[in-house]
Amino acid sequence: MKKAVVLLSGGLDSSTVLALARAEGYQCHTLSFDYGQRNRAELVASKRLSEELGAVEHKIIQLDLRAIGGSALTDSRIDVPTQESEGVPVTYVPARNTVFLSIALGWAEVLEAYDVFIGVNAVDYSGYPDCRPEFIEAFQTMANLATKASTEGHPLTVHTPLIDLSKSEIIQKGVAAGLDYGLTVSCYDANEAGEACGQCDACRLRRQGFEAAEVADPTRYR
Repeated sequence: MKKAVVLLSGGLDSSTVLALARAEGYQCHTLSFDYGQRNRAELVASKRLSEELGAVEHKIIQLDLRAIGGSALTDSRIDVPTQESEGVPVTYVPARNTVFLSIALGWAEVLEAYDVFIGVNAVDYSGYPDCRPEFIEAFQTMANLATKASTEGHPLTVHTPLIDLSKSEIIQKGVAAGLDYGLTVSCYDANEAGEACGQCDACRLRRQGFEAAEVADPTRYR
């Protein structure tokens, strides 16, 4: 079986990616980050999902992005917005996917895995620049210039199976793969029990996705 590193936040999209990678026959090594995020419940969810979906190994990397701040997810002085806004929202975490993919790249090279999966989406997303196809393509090019593995004939592929899908299509794929969305936590401001606020962008997109997919929403709201 091929090995893969799967970036797993514990949210709807990344959990779907893990289910899809497993269904494709990959041995999945899941990678989460304790980066000082407001939503601590997602770390509990990522560990639980890794166990439920049969990951070979699950790592949580300590990386405190509160040191630079600049996001409602890492700076307690910035409120999580409850209304839609124009442009890149304040929930954008500067350089987050660049940093996360770089660490995933390093672990993949250690594991002799040549596939990395990430749940970025360029359709039903919040306007984050590091979720675009151009970013993923550029990162993969960089990765294959930067690693010993690639110079020895083992190039890395960054898989983005959700990038062109709507949220409802993502949910339908996850349901078909047997994923229990009740295990996932998407809310930017969930409490310690994993109960969602029901007002942030993540909650709004998630709720709309379940409605459009005509699938019962298992989200626990506070």
